[in-house]
Amino acid sequence: MRSQVRYPMHGCAALAAVGLLTATAAAQDQTVTVGQGSFLEVMGTTAPEPLPQGGPTPRMADGHPDFSGVWFSGNIGQPQSWSRTPRPRVEEDPIPFQPWAQERIDSMSRTEMQLNSPEVNCMPKGVPGSFVGTGHPFELVALPGRLIQLIEVGNNWRAMRTDRRPHPEYPDPLFNGNSSAWWEGDTLVVDSIAIDERIWVLDNGWFHSDELRIVERIRRPSVNYLEYQFTAEDPKVLTAPWTSAWRTFTLTRDGDELLENYCSNNQDPEELQKLRDQEANQNR
Repeated sequence: MRSQVRYPMHGCAALAAVGLLTATAAAQDQTVTVGQGSFLEVMGTTAPEPLPQGGPTPRMADGHPDFSGVWFSGNIGQPQSWSRTPRPRVEEDPIPFQPWAQERIDSMSRTEMQLNSPEVNCMPKGVPGSFVGTGHPFELVALPGRLIQLIEVGNNWRAMRTDRRPHPEYPDPLFNGNSSAWWEGDTLVVDSIAIDERIWVLDNGWFHSDELRIVERIRRPSVNYLEYQFTAEDPKVLTAPWTSAWRTFTLTRDGDELLENYCSNNQDPEELQKLRDQEANQNR
């Protein structure tokens, strides 16, 4: 029987059974055997084929698409598979920042980008980061009238009602914003306002104002694929609304579950100041 070892791509793993490993070197490739299976067979292919469609879109009792499942943005939708094949770059239009906003982002050094990152500071990914700001899996639980997202990063969660209830007149700012969602055919549209200004829209330093509005579109064209797109409107930071490309997530294997993943903010103020001083000296 072939060894069925699970080494998550989104977790840290160590090969403990070193005594079972033997190496076979070739001119162009190297294969390590684990029991009766090769390392590549156990860990996953390095040149993955696209996941098949898997059949028609599953549906809930009310007829709407069922988004339920654990989803991953990797090449083949299996976080336990390793791959040296990079994922394709998403082609998108430039973000139409106002000149002052573009200058502010461009002026941030790599150190400042890291130190100012909401994720480094243990803040939730927020909207749209819960979909596009993480390389970790997430789980969707679809119910008639509600969609729940369980986010592995920081063990966060998000709940969206799909009855198109109106936004309150004076909503409190929240990391996930105040959302109103509804169906347009087989696409779920989620309109979010009042998004906490401490989070970024994308991990490239895209900060936002209190007038940010994010409209997300989610669809499931087949069993194994989920597609996501968002439009950002922010008249204080952008010169025009901006719409992302469609991003694709793939269904993980049956039985895959999210791992416990908590953020620990272990920043040392003195060490951070040393980094800033070191960078300032290098730029003189």
